[in-house]
Amino acid sequence: MNINELPVSGHERLASCTDGHYHGLIAIHSTRLGPAIGGTRFWHYQNEQEAINDVLRLARGMTYKNSLAGVPFGGGKSIILKNDGPVDREAIFRMHGRFVETFGGQYITAEDVGTSPEDLEHVRKETEHVAGLLSGSGNPSPVTARGVFRAMQAAAKYRWGDDSLEGRTVAIQGCGSVGYYLASYLKNAGAYLIVSDVDQRKVERVVNEFDAMAFGPDDIYYAKADIFAPCALGGVINDDTVSVLKMEIVAGAANNQLLEPRHGDELAARDILYTPDYAANSGGVINGCRDLLGWDAAQSARKVDEIYDTVFNIFRLAEAEGIPTYQAADLLAEKRLKSTDGGPVVRS
Repeated sequence: MNINELPVSGHERLASCTDGHYHGLIAIHSTRLGPAIGGTRFWHYQNEQEAINDVLRLARGMTYKNSLAGVPFGGGKSIILKNDGPVDREAIFRMHGRFVETFGGQYITAEDVGTSPEDLEHVRKETEHVAGLLSGSGNPSPVTARGVFRAMQAAAKYRWGDDSLEGRTVAIQGCGSVGYYLASYLKNAGAYLIVSDVDQRKVERVVNEFDAMAFGPDDIYYAKADIFAPCALGGVINDDTVSVLKMEIVAGAANNQLLEPRHGDELAARDILYTPDYAANSGGVINGCRDLLGWDAAQSARKVDEIYDTVFNIFRLAEAEGIPTYQAADLLAEKRLKSTDGGPVVRS
């Protein structure tokens, strides 16, 4: 196992590990509020630098997400760089567990894009610093989806004066685990669904089960809908898409939906209500508190439902201060961070 500490500013630590077919990165943005927690992303990148840029952005997002959610954890993230060859998942994730273990509890991992609770069971064979196990709180996706649904209700209440989503059209980008469960919540609430995914099988499942309308991956941005729900990868609100969206609300599960902060400014200028992603998608972290803090399912569910109030307060603060909603979310998260010892908050 070859571990290299990489130079980084604005974060506490960034390390790279290689061993055979395994190539992993772990970034810790902040342990101000407690051990850094954040999932493991198993994804293909063009090169290590692209993965480094992603893991640093994701780790920072976890600090702000955990702060805003009111849980006693800092922010971190890990990435396993996926190659094009066959994958021995047990070997890869056990190696990742050994890498996590070298952090001595400073970093706790969980599920993220490309990983599953089954993968985490392999991680658990090498370290105890892991949440979201099949033997514990299990798959966080339904809980994450519940939180996004509650965030949508808050956005609807703020924009339209009524948090009912009945009769509203929601365009979901990404029909994976969270997108699928979100579609279920919305269908039960009486919403109409438009869906897209690069994996046609996932689209067909949601279409067949929830009577959704399928759009192509690039066409979803042009859909005539009330709400746009990005539930795949980040950076989807960018120069190419921000000017074509016809929706009144953006509220989804993907991390880092804004490619750059200025895209949040552009949404605000177009009077599109942006629900900050790390406020809406914190249900997975809250679910992990069942493993890490001993919460029961009812306590976790109550905390997830509080996402409604958190999001609504972000909108009210943004209006009162005359700032975009992403800035208002940052201010609320930083308020809690500043209330702890350890000096000024670093905004990277």
